[in-house]
Amino acid sequence: MPLRTECPRCPAPLEGASEDGLACPDHGGTAVLQRPDEASYDGFVEALSAAGDFPTYLPWPMSPGWSVSDFAVVREPQEWQSARATMTCSSGTSALDGPVDVFVVSEESGTGLGSRCAGTTHLDPGPEIGAGQPMVRVRIGSQSVPLWVVSTSSEDRELDRSVVAGEADGRWLWVVLRPASAMLLLRDEWILRDVSGIGPPLVEMAFGGPSPAW
Repeated sequence: MPLRTECPRCPAPLEGASEDGLACPDHGGTAVLQRPDEASYDGFVEALSAAGDFPTYLPWPMSPGWSVSDFAVVREPQEWQSARATMTCSSGTSALDGPVDVFVVSEESGTGLGSRCAGTTHLDPGPEIGAGQPMVRVRIGSQSVPLWVVSTSSEDRELDRSVVAGEADGRWLWVVLRPASAMLLLRDEWILRDVSGIGPPLVEMAFGGPSPAW
């Protein structure tokens, strides 16, 4: 299943070419985001192949009844093996919040995919990161990764999502939860797993469901 292309910072399809490669009507020359029309196992394998050694994180293990509802990879157009970001969205339900979407983005600084999912205007998380005590921690392998709240108080989407971010292996790590009340799901240290090299267990994972807007 081929992955369609668009701008990492907005949903606009990329057009033509510029001095930097493909171009967004609003953001000019840009890296290329690739995502599926509908989440599937075959599309996910294609995205993992496109990402190469770049980490692709999912909450692990997947809770019963949850599925991978969307994913994306961002690459440089001139160097297709050079990934800049990955994103996964897991969707399910909780007793308190009803339908929940959990976005996990790993990206190089300045890419803008995390801020797009978070609904913020700045490309990177901002000055809150590292200031004071972290809100939550997630575990990636043997690391306990601290995450701080990213303010959305100046955005129209303030009440529909919670956003935390930090740094993992020299890259920005964003976790975006919708609705905002789903932040309580992170009160216990979550495990994120890089599934880029997981192999056969991917076959047993659930894919599909309504594709979330972002």
